[in-house]
Amino acid sequence: MADAEDSGADRAHRRSGAESGGPDGEHRRSGVENGGPDRAHRRPASVDDVTVQALGKLSEALETVERVRGHLYSVHQLTGSADFMLDEAVSLFMQAGQTAIAERIERELIGRNVIPGRWTFQLVEEFDDGYYSEFQQVERDARNELAGGRRHLYEAELKERRRTHGRRGHEALPG
Repeated sequence: MADAEDSGADRAHRRSGAESGGPDGEHRRSGVENGGPDRAHRRPASVDDVTVQALGKLSEALETVERVRGHLYSVHQLTGSADFMLDEAVSLFMQAGQTAIAERIERELIGRNVIPGRWTFQLVEEFDDGYYSEFQQVERDARNELAGGRRHLYEAELKERRRTHGRRGHEALPG
């Protein structure tokens, strides 16, 4: 257990994985002897380091797809907002006597599909029902098959390696 007097070299040594006994800092212990991780984040005994890494990378990829989904919703909302702004632009062009420009905006832009046959809500729905849904299922199935459904094993072990054991603010578990 590290104490508050750890030197920088001690912390670097610990974080390098040298005390965990694994190559590249991989952690074979559950961390329970140090107060964590909790049962839901402990790897089953049958799960090896490479499997934990692979599940961690799959989870990280899913997190990236979650961000993609958020960006799609941003595209959806921003495109809708821009479309409604065009109403005001048309009105102002009409007031300015620029009828040809106002009419072109109404004809060419307002309500236009963003890709052939689709508005952004349709892009979001197709993404959700296809790629996103399948990605979630594959990640969930891999966790269920390989780790008893446990999530974030890699991160839980990373936390154990990186926190300063015995130091306030570095507790393994809440409360």
